[in-house]
Amino acid sequence: MRALITGGAGFIGSHIADRLLAEGLAVRILDNLQLRVHPHGKPAYIPAAAEFIAGDVRDKETLRRALRGVELIFHQAAYQDYMPDFSTFLTTNAASTALLLEIIVEEGWLVRKVIVASSQAVYGEGRYRCAAHGDFQPESRDPARLAAGQWEVVCPHCGAVAEALLLDERDHHPVNAYAISKLAAELTALRLGRLYGIPTVALRYSITQGPRQSLFNSYSGICRIFCLRVLNGQPPVLYEDGWQRRDYVHIADVVEANWQVLNDPRADHRAFNVGGGCAVTVREYARVLIEAMGAKLEPVIPGDYRLGDNRHSVSDTTRLQALGWRPRRDLADILHDYLGWVRQQGDVGAYFAEADRQMRAHGVVRRVTP
Repeated sequence: MRALITGGAGFIGSHIADRLLAEGLAVRILDNLQLRVHPHGKPAYIPAAAEFIAGDVRDKETLRRALRGVELIFHQAAYQDYMPDFSTFLTTNAASTALLLEIIVEEGWLVRKVIVASSQAVYGEGRYRCAAHGDFQPESRDPARLAAGQWEVVCPHCGAVAEALLLDERDHHPVNAYAISKLAAELTALRLGRLYGIPTVALRYSITQGPRQSLFNSYSGICRIFCLRVLNGQPPVLYEDGWQRRDYVHIADVVEANWQVLNDPRADHRAFNVGGGCAVTVREYARVLIEAMGAKLEPVIPGDYRLGDNRHSVSDTTRLQALGWRPRRDLADILHDYLGWVRQQGDVGAYFAEADRQMRAHGVVRRVTP
């Protein structure tokens, strides 16, 4: 049996490739090796046993060639960034999903399963509860409140600070281009898959971390940024007040989630959260990381914030756990495995500095107005 992994040279896709090969499947990878993710070209960790096609998921004939003869598809290719590349988000993440299904239907190919990588981002700010006025789904936080250092989500009726609820698959409320593109991809896969009899599944990944996470992509996030600063003797810089709650999941648990839904027909035409099952504040994350690295540093909280960030994002994984999956690794495991890998990668501090400069230049990262 042959599987196609789009974006298979990337962080999640490459780990899926390793698992499929270990299970005895033939693997084909389609990846365009984006320069900002793979500045040194094809990574050495790509297994020699996997067939590799260099190409873009937005090109129909390239995608058709990659799909020919496969029964399983892991659509992991994605454009991720904080820059205002709105059309690129939609063409890469959503239109490619439509194109993939379009080719399958045109050719009349029978595929066993299509698994689409979605994201926790589709929830936007998620769902909140006001003690007086009940549940609500907020829009993006008011830029004026953020500029004043007022971080928490408040009830639109009474202005009281509201309680963040766990993210539930029944909800979605995307508020930025990346999130919109991911929800569009998800709906395309699930609705058209059901209509045309193609088994499809969407996995809404929480913040996935572990070895091979790009050191060069500014979207790679907190683990990469904090590690690089500490390795260079600099304290982690926390956005907002550092009390944001997040949900981190180990790459091995994400791979296991893909394997679970691949082999379980109960997953077909449904979306599932894939998270670590534990809320961690950014302050706590920084503390654990600094201790793990043996550094004597204190995090800095200068009043910076990133426009479009959510205040709290923690996923409810009950639906996926009902199929038999559960997260088996915690934050300590994530940091142990990531640090062991990142220390082998040489000096990459310059890439972080440039990414930070770009985000500030575009007004993505801002500072509280005195």
